[in-house]
Amino acid sequence: MPLYKVILLAIVQGLAELLPVSSSAHVVVTEKLMGLNPSSPAMTLLLVMLHTGTMFAVIVYFWKQWRETFFSSGEEFRRFAWLAILATVLTGIIGEGIAKVIEKTYLKNVPHAQVEDLFSHLGIIWPALLAAGVLIIIAGVMENRTPPEQESQEIDGRQAGWIGAVQGLCLPFRGFSRSGATISVGTMVGVAKRRAEAFSFALAVILTPPVVVREVLRLRHADHSGFAAAAMPSVLGMVFAFFAGLLALKWLSAWLERGRWYYFGVYCLFASAVVFVLHRHGF
Repeated sequence: MPLYKVILLAIVQGLAELLPVSSSAHVVVTEKLMGLNPSSPAMTLLLVMLHTGTMFAVIVYFWKQWRETFFSSGEEFRRFAWLAILATVLTGIIGEGIAKVIEKTYLKNVPHAQVEDLFSHLGIIWPALLAAGVLIIIAGVMENRTPPEQESQEIDGRQAGWIGAVQGLCLPFRGFSRSGATISVGTMVGVAKRRAEAFSFALAVILTPPVVVREVLRLRHADHSGFAAAAMPSVLGMVFAFFAGLLALKWLSAWLERGRWYYFGVYCLFASAVVFVLHRHGF
């Protein structure tokens, strides 16, 4: 793959991954417009390596805030660890459960089918974007009606469970923004905006390594010779995604603080319409 395509995908991924607009949908559409196959193991490896770049951007950007909250004491860390484990377990159960149901029903007649085979289908992406947009708008409207003093600065088990559960719904569906859904649900169940944002991206850091390992193994199983060819472009893309991700995080935090969360929902509705049109035209 030409390096300029890798760099372009990295910038798209880095900007969109850390904004609640579904980076996966944007990357898939960009790949299709460039004539690439988003479902191929090499492309899914590239995508998860781009996610790795944005994961490091998240760690750099949130480290000070995490240190002052989740890591401020042994007690706070143990509490955070319990909530993160609870949320991640629910994510795994729901995400893998939905994936297996899809593979055993919708893909039952496809040999060696995996849910990743659907990641390039714009017919699934546009309704997922639509659902994410509606959820973000609802959360934005509720946020503007909730007095700041009623927002919880701490996350309890019920709230962490809701965030982890909705994160599980995001895994099998490209277009259903992980950050958009988890932050939205967090604010809807009473978590303060900044705390919901910090917890959501902490979960992303936990989730990214096993996803990367899964995709590396998938690529090696599918095409041993293609692994080396895909590895170097993926590493380069990871670097560019890191810097684009830092820029996106600054933008996201600013809009959260200014009460403009619902703007991202409006954008998702617009993006859904664009993807629908592309789907109808055979992409």
